[in-house]
Amino acid sequence: MDLAHALKVALETGKVKVGLSETLDAAAAKKARLLIVARTCPDPKLRTERAVGKIPVYHYDGTAVELGQACGQPFPISALAIVDPGSSAILTLET
Repeated sequence: MDLAHALKVALETGKVKVGLSETLDAAAAKKARLLIVARTCPDPKLRTERAVGKIPVYHYDGTAVELGQACGQPFPISALAIVDPGSSAILTLET
């Protein structure tokens, strides 16, 4: 699977919370279906856990700048939460 393509499709057709605060809020509210975390995420728990509650965490093997670029954004993204994948296959990522 092309992760960058799946991220862009999810951002365009689904519902995605971008940023550490919004990601943590979505996880706490149990609305997220998948969390994607960059290697440089400032939250040590997200960087090391395989799941938050029952929500799987995918560890992106790149920096926040690279994750932002993969999402097609001009800013760093340290974490994001997939609430609704839309028409992407992003939920099939191995965590």
